[in-house]
Amino acid sequence: MECSSGPDSGPLCLPRWTKAHPRPSLPIPFSSTLETRNHRLLNSVTDPVSVRPISPFSISLSNHRQESLVRHLLNSPRNCSCFVLLEVVLNPAELNILQKKLSLFQFSFLSKTFPQNPQFPQSAVLASFASLENLSLIPAEMRLLKLATCNLNQWAMDFNCNLKHIKESITRAKQAGAVIRLGPELEVTGYGCEDHFLELDTVTHSWECLKEILVGDWTDGILCSIGMPVLKGSERYNCQILCMNRKILMIRPKMWLANDGNYRELRWFTAWKQRDQLHDFVLPPDVAEAISQSSVPFGYGFIQFQDTAVAAEVCEELFTPVRPHDELALNGVEVFMNASGSHHQLRKLDIRLEAFMGATTRGGVYMYSNHQGCDGGRLYYDGCSSIVVNGEVLAQGSQFSLKDVELVVAQVDLDAVASLRGSTSSFQEQASCKTSVPSVAAPYSLCQPFNLKMTLSSPMKINYHCPEEEIAFGPGCWLWDYLRRSGASGYLLPLSGGADSSSVAAIVGCMCQLVVKEIANGDEQVKADAIRIGHYTDGQFPTDSKEFAKRIFYTVYMGTENSSDATRTRAKVLADEIGSWHLNVSIDGVVSAFLSLFQTLTGKRPCYKVDGGSNIENLGLQNIQARIRMVLAFMLASLLPWVHNKPGFYLVLGSSNVDEGLRGYLTKYDCSSADINPIGSISKMDLRSFLKWAATHLGYSSLSEIEAAPPTAELEPIRSNYSQLDEVDMGMTYEELSVYGRLRKIYRLGPVSMFKACFLFKNSLSGN
Repeated sequence: MECSSGPDSGPLCLPRWTKAHPRPSLPIPFSSTLETRNHRLLNSVTDPVSVRPISPFSISLSNHRQESLVRHLLNSPRNCSCFVLLEVVLNPAELNILQKKLSLFQFSFLSKTFPQNPQFPQSAVLASFASLENLSLIPAEMRLLKLATCNLNQWAMDFNCNLKHIKESITRAKQAGAVIRLGPELEVTGYGCEDHFLELDTVTHSWECLKEILVGDWTDGILCSIGMPVLKGSERYNCQILCMNRKILMIRPKMWLANDGNYRELRWFTAWKQRDQLHDFVLPPDVAEAISQSSVPFGYGFIQFQDTAVAAEVCEELFTPVRPHDELALNGVEVFMNASGSHHQLRKLDIRLEAFMGATTRGGVYMYSNHQGCDGGRLYYDGCSSIVVNGEVLAQGSQFSLKDVELVVAQVDLDAVASLRGSTSSFQEQASCKTSVPSVAAPYSLCQPFNLKMTLSSPMKINYHCPEEEIAFGPGCWLWDYLRRSGASGYLLPLSGGADSSSVAAIVGCMCQLVVKEIANGDEQVKADAIRIGHYTDGQFPTDSKEFAKRIFYTVYMGTENSSDATRTRAKVLADEIGSWHLNVSIDGVVSAFLSLFQTLTGKRPCYKVDGGSNIENLGLQNIQARIRMVLAFMLASLLPWVHNKPGFYLVLGSSNVDEGLRGYLTKYDCSSADINPIGSISKMDLRSFLKWAATHLGYSSLSEIEAAPPTAELEPIRSNYSQLDEVDMGMTYEELSVYGRLRKIYRLGPVSMFKACFLFKNSLSGN
């Protein structure tokens, strides 16, 4: 036998069988359906000394799973005297890769794991290379658990639609073989019901939906966590209902409510504060009769199954200083289910995923489910349902999608969790003196033992979108949801040819591209919505984003004598690239009529500053132009569908960015006043980056020229020695304005603190 080793290989010696040192004969005949590269897998080898088993495993060089499973071996309490040998010959290149993947300590430990045996030399490496690209690493003695979580596109107060999505997700989870299904927070009602949560009907309808799920076969053989409001006495709680086999096992109320930023949960719900015991909750009579169950444990606790323990942790609780999952883990809970209603925020996803991974680095399985889409309010919930094991992401759903239901499935090994916890001394010490958490015993087993037909889910590379993609896809998906559920026939945008309105136009164009792409991928719901909104007949449906945009998107350039040919041309070119139905309108006649009326009333006619007028006259003349555009935009949105023989109405889109809103650099009731403003929370600098990205990735090349043009409102006359510029009017650059916006909104600084920060960091803020 030859050994492959190198200066960094440590004590590991990989056997290479030769004619001089042939592979030892095996006392048990070969029996397997697996094949390795020119070799066969031997299911078992009997050591004359002992018959105690070690888990067979293979090492994959295509991902990071070998690291976690090597930890599983290192942490195993078993004294392994007998093992299953997966025969393989490693060439030097493969050995080099393997050595880079594992530390010297792990190499050393592996070689010491196997006993001295004349028939099998110390150093045996258990490795199987069925394919260097795609291998599974599967310990033999396992508690295998298949989990399913989901992104659901729910709609506030649309109980029938929400129930349909819940049922579909459960059905698909069962078809995938999952035994746990997790849905989003308040999935029955929709998260954004706001003051509808105060109505008793909302709670009543929620119980009706839950009853329909329980009386059917939906929960047979699967633990379902379903979110809905519950009244207990006179208190209203945001709850997760844990159901299985047509019974409610436990109701878990939310203990820490989200009450900052966009969230106002304390307005509608009470936080559960009793942690020491579970209470008996009497079910509504109709529910109790339907499922033959009169009461259910209610409160903070976990469910103890015969082979594992499972608990809920609801949304905000993950981000509190004292998190429930830490205490629950010490009590033996291995699977945590987080039902969430988390909205999209630029650059937020990594914070969320790091929280999941951090919650399991000492051992644990973390399931996360979220809403996805617009549920009737101004927030976009960005999905990204995930399953994390021992600090590694095994499955991740999409962040932006037009799908109503998206399922995320993973198969995990709970022994890997127990092994990691058992190897952490501090975890065991703290678990030995833990505060006991109440539990509910469930007479069911969830796990399955190992068999050769099963494979574990591998750790994956986390999918992050760049900020420019987030700006395109987040608002784009939100606009589609809002449009298809509002009853409107499309959108109308006052398109000035500037950066802000062009950004909004590009987002609508992206929406059209997403719709056509999803239809091509076979999404029947998107197809049906697009046919209805676009008024397609005779079996036709959208196949081209520009053609679809022509049907559902109006753009209007509202020029005056102060407008330039450059902005007028840029608006037209961009409209053609997107495919919108475009109008070029002069509003000079309307402006002149207003000024004539004013002159008739007062005997005076105001002048622009460049023509000798005062600042008051100059500002008034600018504002009247902006406000006329708002009035005309709403008139066109109401009547253009009628002109084109279309039913319904169009929604007016605004285009005021967050920096201008924080600074106050806008005209009240101008084009910033609209039905919807897709960029109202996005800074000018992010929008400029988005324009550069969209010029290439969305195919709207004119956006490059728009981004490079100096920002101007074009509300004052253009003279040979004067041209109005936004940054001159504001007295600062947009880059500086974005800095002020971050200081105020993100860092919560007042005027004095902002001044101090700008003074202390003036060099870095100015770009020097």
